[in-house]
Amino acid sequence: MFRDLLVHIPTERSPRPAIDASVSMAIKTGAHLDAIATGYASTNLPFVAEGGAAIASSLQFEYERALERADAALRIFEVEAKNARINYGKCALSGAIAETVSKVGATARLYDLTIVSQGDPDIETFDNRLPQELLLQAGGPVLFIPYTFRGDFKAARVGICWDGSRLAARALRDAMPFITNADALTTITLNASEVPPDASPDRLLTHLARKGLPAKTVSLQSDRGNLQASILSIAADESLDLLVMGGYGHSRLQETVFGGVTREMFRSMTVPVLMSH
Repeated sequence: MFRDLLVHIPTERSPRPAIDASVSMAIKTGAHLDAIATGYASTNLPFVAEGGAAIASSLQFEYERALERADAALRIFEVEAKNARINYGKCALSGAIAETVSKVGATARLYDLTIVSQGDPDIETFDNRLPQELLLQAGGPVLFIPYTFRGDFKAARVGICWDGSRLAARALRDAMPFITNADALTTITLNASEVPPDASPDRLLTHLARKGLPAKTVSLQSDRGNLQASILSIAADESLDLLVMGGYGHSRLQETVFGGVTREMFRSMTVPVLMSH
């Protein structure tokens, strides 16, 4: 079971999805929950005739305002954590986006699971970029909560996206605390003919059964452009609470490139998604 959790609390969009999901998970599992909130300081300061001293003063002001936003987000979290009587900690950070991503990514490497909320597509914000970068820097599983999410997190019905790849296998192993406690498991394979025979969906079922984890398989053909939509359609048909999938991509901060299914899932997930890279 996950015993040591980290949640990122956004400061430039609603903190509620991340707070609701992480606090409810900590209640159910008895885990310790640390919250980290990040305020972002702009490094694109205007030219001023006074020179370096004035620029330094302006930058310091930016950092202070960013830290105030982080502290405000953490106050919302702390109210919920205290009411839930969970063990928790908190940390506020401020800085430029690259610096902040680096700090949060390094912090996440010590935790069993990092919880973030999906970026809000209607808002242009640094807070939309950090969760995606964490997937590539955390070195472990990242649970993405839809930006529309409200209420308690549950993982009674879990869908395992399986294509026989290394990343799918990594996600499967990282999600085992959820998988072993689920009431129902469904493996999801699209275009099964492309899956390596030695890692076929049937073989996955056999290995899950050896662990006492019976599962059903949903397999269908899908066009390359509709893979993500097909997965979410299956999730709706099967009433899934959680999807487990590998996260495909590499990072050049400011220019993050993800595989098509991962990128589209970031944009339009309808249920929580655990990803590993």
